[in-house]
Amino acid sequence: MSARSTRKAQAALTPAAISPRRGKPPQRATASSRIYSELRGELVSMRRRPGDVISEADIALNYGVSRTPVREAILKLSDEGLLDVFPQSGIFVSRIPLAALPEAIIIRKALEETTARLAAERATASQILQLRSIVERQREADEAGDRVAFHQADELFHATVADVARHPGIWTLIQHVKVHVDRYRQLTLPVAGRMTQVIAEHEPILAAIEAHDPQRAGIAMERHLDRLLSDISETQHTNPEFFASTD
Repeated sequence: MSARSTRKAQAALTPAAISPRRGKPPQRATASSRIYSELRGELVSMRRRPGDVISEADIALNYGVSRTPVREAILKLSDEGLLDVFPQSGIFVSRIPLAALPEAIIIRKALEETTARLAAERATASQILQLRSIVERQREADEAGDRVAFHQADELFHATVADVARHPGIWTLIQHVKVHVDRYRQLTLPVAGRMTQVIAEHEPILAAIEAHDPQRAGIAMERHLDRLLSDISETQHTNPEFFASTD
């Protein structure tokens, strides 16, 4: 075989036998992404409480990885304000920044008032049935006292309103804005009657969308989210250890 033919044969083998698969992320990056996603879920859901210690070594052991992908995930969560990293002291779950809550709620309210109005203009019969089934799922979770399922259905309701409005990207943006609001909301759900109240606030939003009344849908969404603002002081008073000082 000529030298030229040999080079062609080697080149033909390269993509399959030698080169890494295109689009496949390095194993470390995959581990870091998984750890970030799962740890973030634990922080936002308050399964890991403000002030709890985070151990790099324990997380690395649980996932069967080195500390490097764990450290990468922790730094990303620190950038989001979910973890406090003190080089000489350790890593701790951050407390909820009280001062940041009103602004985040106001931003969310402005965006979701828009999606509710657009959903009322654009909703199809099948989409309205989908929203109603989500509210029923919330009702079942309330009756069962299942706060996790209730919160998941609540998130789905608001995400679906954005989908019906044909602007799902707005919900993606809201998710980034409301990370600390979600932590705060986890503290309100155990309050007696709170889940029932949320359902009662979702019903007029759904009714307005079903009636194709944009103005009424926007007002109903605004009133629903205003409740988050009014509950901040009481929730902080009940759980002062979970909130960052405003001094």
